[in-house]
This record gives sequence, structure tokens and C-alpha cells, in this order.
Amino acid sequence: MLQRYGLQLRSVLGCSTRSFSASSGGLPVQASLPQAQPFGNVPKLRPANIVILKYPIAPQPVYINVSSLLPEHSSTGNVAILPPSVFRHPIRRDILHLCVNHYLDNQRQGTAATKSRGEVQGSGRKIRQQKGSGRARLGDGQSPMLRGGGHTFAKKARDFSTKLPRKVLQMGMRVLLSAKVRENALGVVEILDWPTAKTAELARRITSLGWQRTLLVTGADTVQETLMRASRALDGTETITAAQLTIHQGLKWERLILDYAAVDFFERTLGKQEIDVAAGLSGHVV
Repeated sequence: MLQRYGLQLRSVLGCSTRSFSASSGGLPVQASLPQAQPFGNVPKLRPANIVILKYPIAPQPVYINVSSLLPEHSSTGNVAILPPSVFRHPIRRDILHLCVNHYLDNQRQGTAATKSRGEVQGSGRKIRQQKGSGRARLGDGQSPMLRGGGHTFAKKARDFSTKLPRKVLQMGMRVLLSAKVRENALGVVEILDWPTAKTAELARRITSLGWQRTLLVTGADTVQETLMRASRALDGTETITAAQLTIHQGLKWERLILDYAAVDFFERTLGKQEIDVAAGLSGHVV
């Protein structure tokens, strides 16, 4: 196409038209150069009605239907409004990895200990002469090559615990709760209460609700006595308080059920201060 037709280019800076053709070898026929314009004459574009936000827009709250553990209140019809700063946090797998390793490191006892060759009791006399026996050279009886001798690299009791900033642990709990919400694996009840200590009745109720592999979390100081006695014999259910919940436990269980008190506990301990965006917009319109 360039060999048959000429290509005309008009400069956006207001210079004259320059023609390029194949016969001229791709060089411009008119050698006039564009006149440089000073930068001060270039108009500044400033669109009107642009709103500059001093603070980011707050995310929408999380809405979850409220269930009930009691059979007579199977469908309450209420909807729980959860704070987005706790239950809609960005998913950070690296933070969960740090928190789980921190928990597992702190669970190690670190009491393993063995004796080195210097700690094994016995004489330091050389067992046999260095040469002439036809056998391998050997030192004292504490040699690691002999039975009953010391260990070459003896284990010693040590502390395996690691430290992690408090804010990282709090972020890990937010990520855990937000991940459960995203997976539809988090439920809310008004109160975790059970009238009797019969395990069979609680097992039938949990099966009807579809709460297999479920961790029940209450915000009270202690778990209700009858609920504790009824659930401790169940294989796929456990009941703890919100203060006892760890990130390792939350990841191990497929579903979390929180009562109103547990939601208030996490909102109080993990929640961030909400920013009034409407108030922050005053005086920021140009």
C-alpha cells in the first residue's frame, strides 16, 4: 500500500503538511520543520465537577440470615448485619500462613534431649591400640560408633516459640472470618443454648441443620453446661468461647457458627473505626 499511494501526515502541533511516498525513499518532500511552541501556551485541562475523596469509600456491610439451634425457633427470619472491617477483609493467605506457623511453633514442647560423647559416663581409656590389631582404629567407650556411646549431634532442650506482632494476629483473624463468609461457611444464631444434656437429641438437630464438621463459638465467658455436656461426645462438633478461638482451629473446622455475643466480641476486639465519607466530602469539590 505504501508503494502505490503516498502517506500524508498532518502534525498535531500546527505545522505544514508533509507528504511521504515510496519514490522519495520514505523521506518528506517538504523539509519544513514544525515551529516549537512554548509550554506556557498549552492550555491546562481541568475538568469541572470532580470530587476528590479524602477518605476511601467504606465497603458495604455483610448480611447473613440468622438461624437457631433450638428446634422451636428453626426459622427466625432475622438478618444479621456484620461489620465489613471484620467480615469483609481482603483474603491474605500469607498472613494465615504466618499465624498458623506461629501457633504450631508455640505448641512445641522442646524437651527432647540426648547425651553427647562428653556427657556419657565412662572411662576415657583407649579401648585398643592404634595399630597392630588389624581392626579399625577406635578411641574411648563414649564414641558415637559404639553401642552405648554418645550422639554425634546431641539434641538439647530449646524454645521453639516465635513472636508475631499483635496486629498481624488480628489481621489473620479478620482474614479467617472473611474467608468463611466468602465460602458460605459462617452462620449466626441468636444464642447458643440447649435445654438438655442428651447427646442424641443434639446430634439429630445438628444433622437436620446440616452442621456437620461445625465449630460452635459463643461470646459468653463460659459455654453453657448442658450444651457442653451434650456436644463433647459428638465427633463432628465442638463448642468453645470466642476468646479461645484460634486461627488454626478456625481453618481446621469446615463451618463456624457464632452467636450474637461472639459477633459483638469480634467487632469490639477486631473492628476498625468507621469513617463518615459524607462528612469527609465537605470542602473537597473542585
